[in-house]
Amino acid sequence: MSKLISAEVITDNSVYGVRQMQYTVGKESGRNFIDAVSIAAFKQAVAIEDATTAYSHVVKARQSKIDELSEALSYIAKAVGKLDNKNAKSTDKVSVDNAEWVKGIAAKYEVSLTWESNGNQMTRGNLQKAQTNVQYAIEREDNDVQQDIVTLQSYISKRDNAYSNAAKVIRKANQAAGSTINNIGA
Repeated sequence: MSKLISAEVITDNSVYGVRQMQYTVGKESGRNFIDAVSIAAFKQAVAIEDATTAYSHVVKARQSKIDELSEALSYIAKAVGKLDNKNAKSTDKVSVDNAEWVKGIAAKYEVSLTWESNGNQMTRGNLQKAQTNVQYAIEREDNDVQQDIVTLQSYISKRDNAYSNAAKVIRKANQAAGSTINNIGA
């Protein structure tokens, strides 16, 4: 916190022979010691709060990606279910419901899918590859989300500690000021 605060002697101003100081925190100058310490402590806590908020947006974005990929996977799985398994050939073709949307999601998240020339059909072999590719993309994102949640929990803990420490600093500064006042009066 000392890096956030700079002290300056107020010239020609002393009380009982003690030099008076004013403190600058960031761009805020002319503060007394208690204000300076309080501002610095809360600036640190707010910075951690901002990082926590930003990171939570990352986690939400990853979760949205998983949701969209899962929906695309459901259309692909439904198409697989339409195939006749008795006389199965890898060249059997089937239409995929909402094919344009599935194509858009695959392109958005760079998942490789191979379509037939009419645009809304896939062969059995390509459907199986598509299912594997989308499942892999979901699992990869899910692993990243789990790591992000651990990091987010760390940020939240740091944030809570920063606010707790800021409150402790303010209490200690107020106790020190009160003690000084009591000593002057004694």
